[in-house]
Parts: sequence; C-alpha cells; structure tokens
Amino acid sequence: MSADRAVLNEALERGEEEGGNIEFKERLSRDLHLADGRMESLAAQLRHRVLSGDGEATYVVGVTDDGGIAGISPAAFSETMDVLSLLAEEAGAHIDTVETWGVGDAGERGLVGIATVREGAYLESDDNHIIVGTAGHVDHGKSTLVGSLVTGQADDGNGGTRGFLDVQPHEVERGLSADLSYAVYGFDEDGPVHMDNPHRRTDRARVVETADRLVSFVDTVGHEPWLRTTIRGLVGQKLDYGLLVVAADDGPTRTTREHLGILLATELPTVVALTKVDAVSEERISEVEREVERLLRDVGKTPLLVERHGVDAAVEEISSSVVPIVQTSAVTMQGLDTLDQLFERLPKTSAEGGQFRMYIDRTYSVTGVGAVASGTVTAGSVEAGDTLLLGPMADGQFREVEVRSIEMHYHRVDRAKAGRIVGIALKGVKEHEIDRGMVLVDPEMEPIAAKSFEADVMVLNHPTRIGAGYEPVIHLETVSEAAVFYPEGGQLLPGDTGHARVEFKFRPYCVEEGQRFVFREGQSKGVGTVTKVYRD
Repeated sequence: MSADRAVLNEALERGEEEGGNIEFKERLSRDLHLADGRMESLAAQLRHRVLSGDGEATYVVGVTDDGGIAGISPAAFSETMDVLSLLAEEAGAHIDTVETWGVGDAGERGLVGIATVREGAYLESDDNHIIVGTAGHVDHGKSTLVGSLVTGQADDGNGGTRGFLDVQPHEVERGLSADLSYAVYGFDEDGPVHMDNPHRRTDRARVVETADRLVSFVDTVGHEPWLRTTIRGLVGQKLDYGLLVVAADDGPTRTTREHLGILLATELPTVVALTKVDAVSEERISEVEREVERLLRDVGKTPLLVERHGVDAAVEEISSSVVPIVQTSAVTMQGLDTLDQLFERLPKTSAEGGQFRMYIDRTYSVTGVGAVASGTVTAGSVEAGDTLLLGPMADGQFREVEVRSIEMHYHRVDRAKAGRIVGIALKGVKEHEIDRGMVLVDPEMEPIAAKSFEADVMVLNHPTRIGAGYEPVIHLETVSEAAVFYPEGGQLLPGDTGHARVEFKFRPYCVEEGQRFVFREGQSKGVGTVTKVYRD
C-alpha cells in the first residue's frame, strides 16, 4: 500500500462524523448543487467541516455516503472540483490541495480523490513580486547560485544546490541544464523565507503563501547548443531584472557577451554576479572584475561595484544603463546576503495594466483537471471562471476556453496579475491542441493572427550582409519560429539599423505593435521592434 493510498484509506476509516472535518461526496454538479438554495446549505456544511477541523476540512470525492468506493469519470471529477471551489469561496475558504487515485477495471476506470479545504480566501499575490532571469556561460554557477539563494544553503563545492532546479534526469547526471527551470523564495519582516526542500510542491506553496514579498527565478541554459532556450527564457518571460553570472576562475566568455547582449538589447535592468570567488585569489577577482567593467563600458553601460558603493546606491542607480556587480560564492555564501538585500528592495519594473494576455511556454495534463497551460502573465489579470481566447490555431482561428483554476508555484490562487508565472487549467481544449507560442487573451482584445509584420531591426552580428529571403529564427515572447526577412532597401550590414518586413514560414502567431524580439541564424544575431502587424 503506497503512502498516498494510505491517506485515502485513513480518511475512509475515520469516516463522516457529526462534529468531524471529513465529508464524503460521490460527485457535485453545477445544475443540481448550485441551484434553488442548495449552494447556501452546502456552503454552510463546508464551513462547519472547516471549523470542526480547526481551519481544515477533508472532502473525499468519488465515494458513497457510507464510504464505499464508487469512482467517477475525469469530467465528473473536474466538475466536482469546480463546484467545491465555488462552495469554498462562498464559505470563506479555498481548496488547498487535491490528490486522486484511479479505481475500477481497465475498461471502466474512475477517479477517487481527496480535496483539502482550508479556511481563508485564496492567496492574493504581492504586487511587488519580481521575476529575475538568469544568464551566463555553462559551468559559471547560475543554477548553483540560485539554488543557494532560494534555500539559504551553502553549496558542497560540487554544484549540489544546482539539483534544486534541474528538472530532467539527464541534466542532474551531466550537471548541465537543458531547459528553463523555475524557483522561488521570499521575504517577510524577519528576512528571507527559504525553501526547505524545493523538490516538494508543498514547500514552494508554503513560501508563496507566507512571504510578504516574492522573488521568482527563471533559470536559463548556459550551454551554446541551447542558446535558443536561453533566448526564450529572457525574451518570453515578463522579467523585471536579469542576473548575469561570470565565474571568477574563467572570466567573461563569448557566451557571456552573447547573453549580456540579449539582456541589454531587451533593455532589462541587470545585475552581474561574479561567482566562485572562493576558488581564486584576490588578484584574480580584481582582474575579472576589471574585465567585466570593460565589457560593460564597451556596450555603453556604466558598471557599479556594490562592494565599493553599497546596496543603497545599487538599488537607486540600477537601470538599463547602470549595472551593479556583486562578488559571490555559493560555497562560502559570500555576497548572497547582498543579493538578498537587492532582491528584497528592488522595485517591480513591469507594468500590470491592460487586458489579460499570457503567452504559453509549457503545457501538461493533470488527471481530473485536464489541460494546463503555463507561462508568465504579460498584461492584465485573470480569475478562475473567466472566459478567454486561445490561439491562434494552425488555421489562424482563436478558440474560446474557460479558466478552471490557477496555480502559482504549486499554490492555488484566485487571481493572477501581470508578471506572475502561473499554470492555468483550461476547460474546452485538450492538452495536445495547445502549443508553445500560443496566447491566452481577454476576448475583448480581438487578437490578430499574423503571418507577417513590419519591424525596425538592428543587426548585432552577421558574417556578411542580410538580404531579401534571409531566414533566421524569431524569438518573440514564447514564440520561436522560422521566418523570412525582406529588408527595406534590399540589405542590412552588421551594425546597421533599418526596416524590414518579416514573414513567419509555417503558421501565424499573435503579434502586437511595440513588441521586441531577437532573431538569430548561426552566428548571426539581431534585435527588432514590431511597428506594424498584418492580419493574414
């Protein structure tokens, strides 16, 4: 018997009691249980169960009144969770966690589940929640530094805290990140709120629930073959700040310069962390520090040494033109308190107004819930129950979907604002129908499915010239798609700024005027801003 199944059996053995906090429900339906005054009585019942359990109730779903295993279909289970969520809201509570088990024969499989209902409304996320994107060369210690920041634990010298972020078995085995990873920590009146065990969903949820201020990290990839994934992380998320790492035992590399170029081309305020300072001499630290200063000045930026000028100056001066530099070691924890002070005090930079929009970065399917789309909310806000448009599909159409529920770092929330990294469970679509680069938007936005647009572009690097028919990959929000360029005047040379018409090769995407993008093909790279969108 698994530990999870033991939880179910324990609840069944305890059973329903008049003064207890356990309630059995075979299923709940909108038509039956939310009509003719039943909602009020069921909400009162839920409130009684929550109070009986000192703020926590257990709802066992898919069982009969006497605790017999019945099992219900995934669709019925999902509807039951929707209704239970509304009842909880009516009672001043919220669904905190849901666990499910499959029951029955292979031909007639059903679900039984346990929903933990807690007192209090869903978390209303902090308006000062900031999102930080990491960048830097492979083995320069990005993931290790972030792992030590979010746990407050020193690294073992072999990248042990990196394991808190890497998400694929082959990444842990090789010590290389191959996809974006996410982490979170926060602050309250007593200082940092760390994760004890980042591998536990509930631990991330605890940080989100208890911290007064949150800092989310989008940890990107340092290895050259996955540069497009790094660009996706830096361009496709609604970041507030960049964190560029440079190892003191190696110094700036070509990858360092490329990542810095992407950060600065998107005008993202950036902090440089010199990592591994425990592994080299003071002379070497000063030498690498000077190299970083020269690198920044070469691209028109002003370096600010935090050790010399202090945290107050860094908080006040950081911008798209002033870049603070901090000496750090994940092994000795040197400089991590300085980063803590910075992240606790740095203001949010991304605006939160407008109608809801979220470009999809990942998709997955949850038993009993269905399709989930995750990404960073880039504008407006969304609530459970809202109707949104999803698309464009391959034919250029947008589909109407309903928001079932919203999670932020595994903590269920009732509302998500711009700048939040969230997973949104959707009704009205299958997971395999959703692709990265699609968008979820407020229907009132009347989104455009565009196959082509015009843009002002700057060529950062190219071996010869860019002419008509040039085919790079465009990175715009979470879109990574092959496109064809038609420069005004017929060509663009390295360092040139000009105008071009851009056409996606294979399918349309939602594009808006003013959006910035990165394009690359081999060693050729550039940036652009959308100036006009064609409705195709």
